[in-house]
Amino acid sequence: MAKSATKKTKPSTAAGVGIHIGISDKGRGAIAAGLSRLLADTYTLYLTTHNFHWNVTGPMFNTLHAMFMAQYTELWNAVDPIAERIRSLGHTAPGSYAQFGQLASIKDAPATPPKALEMVRILVEGHEAVARTARSIFPQADAASDEPTADLLTQRLAIHEQTAWMLRSLLEE
Repeated sequence: MAKSATKKTKPSTAAGVGIHIGISDKGRGAIAAGLSRLLADTYTLYLTTHNFHWNVTGPMFNTLHAMFMAQYTELWNAVDPIAERIRSLGHTAPGSYAQFGQLASIKDAPATPPKALEMVRILVEGHEAVARTARSIFPQADAASDEPTADLLTQRLAIHEQTAWMLRSLLEE
């Protein structure tokens, strides 16, 4: 009997235990790479939002201080599920400023805190960037029938799009 021309690849292993979740090594790698970018963007936006919470001034101080706190808390709570999904796929989650700096599509917060409405504009751009990053991962998740990742991405998209809309509303005259 002739052997098949298609060579089966052995699943990657973690501590000697193979990963057999129905997603190929290549598929898990592509999804984990996308989620690593999402994690870096989310963490960078968290840090910027927290920075703005500390440093906002002006007539909108109370409103923005409270709003930024709610937003950075939500972002902080988002990083763990993203990192844990990467781990569930058998990959190591990035976790250093150097790694996040290389992976993030979002610029770091300005060294000198901007005026309040400029903070809002920067955060709008940040939430829109994270939404684009999340959306860019769907093709890999769909190709692998990775519903848990697709669900995570859908949740993140809804939050980032809604937050961007609410922040944009503050910029309208």
